[in-house]
Amino acid sequence: MAPAADDAPLRGLRVVEFGQFIAAPACAQALADLGADVIKVESPAGDAARAVGWTRDAYGPMFTAYNRGKRSVALDLRQPLAREQAQRLAVGADVVLQNARPGAMDRQGLGAARLLALAPRLVYGQVSGFGQSGPASVRAGFDIAAQAESGMMSLNGEAGRDPVRVGFTVVDALAAQMLTTGVLAALVRRGIGGRGGLVDVSLIDVAIAALSNAWAEYGLTGAEPTRRGNGQPMAAPAADVVATLDGMVVVSAYTEDHFPKLCAAIGRPALAEDPRFARNQARVQNRQALLATLHEALGGMRSDQVCDALAAAGVVAGAVRSMGEVRPGQAGVSADLFVDVAAAGRPAVRVPGLPLAMDGVQRGAGRLPAIGEHTDEVLAELLG
Repeated sequence: MAPAADDAPLRGLRVVEFGQFIAAPACAQALADLGADVIKVESPAGDAARAVGWTRDAYGPMFTAYNRGKRSVALDLRQPLAREQAQRLAVGADVVLQNARPGAMDRQGLGAARLLALAPRLVYGQVSGFGQSGPASVRAGFDIAAQAESGMMSLNGEAGRDPVRVGFTVVDALAAQMLTTGVLAALVRRGIGGRGGLVDVSLIDVAIAALSNAWAEYGLTGAEPTRRGNGQPMAAPAADVVATLDGMVVVSAYTEDHFPKLCAAIGRPALAEDPRFARNQARVQNRQALLATLHEALGGMRSDQVCDALAAAGVVAGAVRSMGEVRPGQAGVSADLFVDVAAAGRPAVRVPGLPLAMDGVQRGAGRLPAIGEHTDEVLAELLG
């Protein structure tokens, strides 16, 4: 594993991760990218993410996304010696991360209360699906369940049709970011006052908080937001999709000063005075007529031409791209955002690296550890 840069913000910190799937491993990945030494403790069978939807090798897509640059230690925590070694690793760390079901780590002697009693400077981060206590806490904590129970799916999809999940594990990703925020805040507090502590995150709380704007709308209007496909229920055009010569663009110009700019940019300045469109409420009521007019005006242009023209006018627009159409350095994407992730026996895979720029932090290639690849190395360090 490549050493962290001398001025990497987390250089010298050790993170011990007892994680599977996404939430805890993705947080640990961010800490590794910021310079921490991350030790991933796996069972002898490995993180279950290694094999999710994958049979070619021990490095499936989910594992590839969130585990580069870590050191892997394989321990069978059913065995007393392995539990003792894991406990010593955890107590000697700066940060412990886990996303096991509530109670599982306590049974292994690795729960927050015990470890924080032994190591008060430790920062202990944990993720659950539905909290650490109460009847729902025993349920398996998976992204899709949180999407469903939070109200997120009720807002996603077309009106009059079944709810639709967001097309990727959005709650897991958001939970990882929230856990990372909490861990970094706890490390700052430790640096000031010397005390570590517990950072507790649940998927259900994260999913609900992600809908804060919808909750505010609900509270102010008294009407539950509903799914309606593209567009926003209280503004137009806002996140509305318009077909172009070679694809689609999404357009938002719902403020009263932006809409005339849109009309001028598409060569239809008189639309701004049309009674059907002159005010936002009228545009919402006549959304289909508005979209038909926008399609007529933009349908003969390429998506890039539309985006350039609207951007020049100060109007929000974006080309609707497939993943295969996304390019580093294109449309504001950082030229070095993607990094090579290597694994034994296969070519490197390109995935996004840490999506922030910071002095002392460089996005770079990483390698995935084999199951238990660093067990002897790490245990030798532990035993001094």
